[in-house]
Amino acid sequence: QVQLVESGGGSVQAGGSMRLSCAASGFSLRYKCMGWFRQAPGKEREGVAVIYTGDMSTYYVDSVKGRFTISQDNAKNTVYLQMISLKPEDTAMYYCAAPRSLATICSTFLRQKNNNYWGQGTQVTVSS
Repeated sequence: QVQLVESGGGSVQAGGSMRLSCAASGFSLRYKCMGWFRQAPGKEREGVAVIYTGDMSTYYVDSVKGRFTISQDNAKNTVYLQMISLKPEDTAMYYCAAPRSLATICSTFLRQKNNNYWGQGTQVTVSS
């Protein structure tokens, strides 16, 4: 049974940093697409960062490029999202995700909101 459990959210002032973790169980992260999505109140869920754990290729939405870094630790079966220079507009519920289909192309996973495994989410609040 696939499970994704996020942790590390909280409140921070603008300009601050935070690291989110996603512990995966029920499958190995090796050679997989893994991603972070977020959803702010009243807005659609959007892909933030994706990593292909086979070759460490990463993909980011434009609004977080240069500020967010997605990484993995295969030994811990965990994916991370390091966030720096946080802005109030980064405030959202952050979700870890993995595609249900192994045929998913990682470069397109940022836009895939269906047919995914999801964690329960962790809230990130950035105050100005």
